[in-house]
Amino acid sequence: MDILFSDITKKTTYKYQQIYKEIKVKILNRKIQPDEKLPSKRKLANQLKVSINTVTIAYEQLLAEGYIYTVERSGYYVENITQFQHQEESVTTKLPHDLKEKTMRKDGWISLSHMTSDISMFPFKEWLKCQQKAITNHKEELSEIIHPQGPLLLRNTISRIIALSRGVMCEPEQIVIGAGTQLLIKQLMEVQKNKPIIAMEDPGYSRFYTLLKNMDFDVRSLKLDGKGINMKEVESSKANFLFVTPSHQFPTGKIMPISRRIQLLNWSTQTSNRYIVEDDYDSEFKYETDNIPSLQSLDRNQRVIYTGTFSKTMLPGLRVSYMVLPPDMLRKYRQHHADLMQNSNSLALFTLYYFIESGEYAKHIRRMNHHYEMKRKELIKQLELRFEDNVKIEDVPAGLHFLAQFKTYKDYETIEERAKKEKLEIYSMRRFMLTNKYKEEGVIDLIIGFATIKREQIPDTVEKLHCIIN
Repeated sequence: MDILFSDITKKTTYKYQQIYKEIKVKILNRKIQPDEKLPSKRKLANQLKVSINTVTIAYEQLLAEGYIYTVERSGYYVENITQFQHQEESVTTKLPHDLKEKTMRKDGWISLSHMTSDISMFPFKEWLKCQQKAITNHKEELSEIIHPQGPLLLRNTISRIIALSRGVMCEPEQIVIGAGTQLLIKQLMEVQKNKPIIAMEDPGYSRFYTLLKNMDFDVRSLKLDGKGINMKEVESSKANFLFVTPSHQFPTGKIMPISRRIQLLNWSTQTSNRYIVEDDYDSEFKYETDNIPSLQSLDRNQRVIYTGTFSKTMLPGLRVSYMVLPPDMLRKYRQHHADLMQNSNSLALFTLYYFIESGEYAKHIRRMNHHYEMKRKELIKQLELRFEDNVKIEDVPAGLHFLAQFKTYKDYETIEERAKKEKLEIYSMRRFMLTNKYKEEGVIDLIIGFATIKREQIPDTVEKLHCIIN
């Protein structure tokens, strides 16, 4: 049989692709019937004035995809292909408008976000040297699937640095590395068979709250008092898992005193199935005191699950976090996730190992601690000068944000909308109220991050914030 083709000599794609596509369309549209024989390769090549090899490649692609079949010493025939049902010509393949992603240019924006780090200070030159060392020394590991909990050499290093800086007591085998704390928490809670009751600080980290609610857990929000999470609410919550941020409560910045920490640990031992999840997300930065030991460092009964991240100290885009599991939870984790593969970038993990072992990580932390302290002091000073008695700052010398309460009769929506128009990125307390949506009249609370703002931008930024609020 002869097949009518459009002129393939004037098109820009490869000729074999044009032949393949035209035959495929004709088969799907029943222009060529099932079991109908196709022209021989030589005949079609002569017809189209192309090489036999070009036709051969087109036929082989059709054969591989199941559009045609071969009969020995006879040639190529059309397969009997099931027809599409309810397939209308007018149906669009475009993505609905509400699913389109809007990219917002950041030109001219100033960020007071709590979720950033100062990339201008990152030692990329030293990082690239460590990356080259990782490539040179770990070619074999980079070509394979690594240990599901992460490379043991990095877990060894992490166990050493968190013991020194946070007092965390663990073996390297207890550490699970993953691409972000949210993902690790999801994996942890997937292990729990009987859907334990979970309690969280309110205000608190709303992403964890949403994640756990979406996993159908009973999540209860507990109010804070002057020392952190309220113990009366903890006792009455009937929770099995308690999520806390004792070293720098998010978002208020409160540091939990030793008395409350001991109360929490005592609570965890009252039954055998209680655990405390300690989120130590930005504990590395302390400005007027030494680092406060972690809650896990006080735990003698293996009731604390410790989580940490390199997002604040390094780069948020690095996506390397870790958790330390008590032995009984580690056993459950390994059994449940026996087939789970490591989800962090292997090259990034080996690079991080060399970055820490070379001493560059410790130098970077010291440098950033001083850098952030200077910006924090200047920002607080300028806020108090401009707003005077109309601002109350929770001046906790730790972390990369602080809580500021401003006197104003504007509501959150108005202030957030105005800030957007002025290209000022801010986050209000209402974002982190899990269920208690109360608002004190005449004031608003903002979480003020200072990681990315430049010191020379601070006076103008404070003035802009003053105009927005007042």
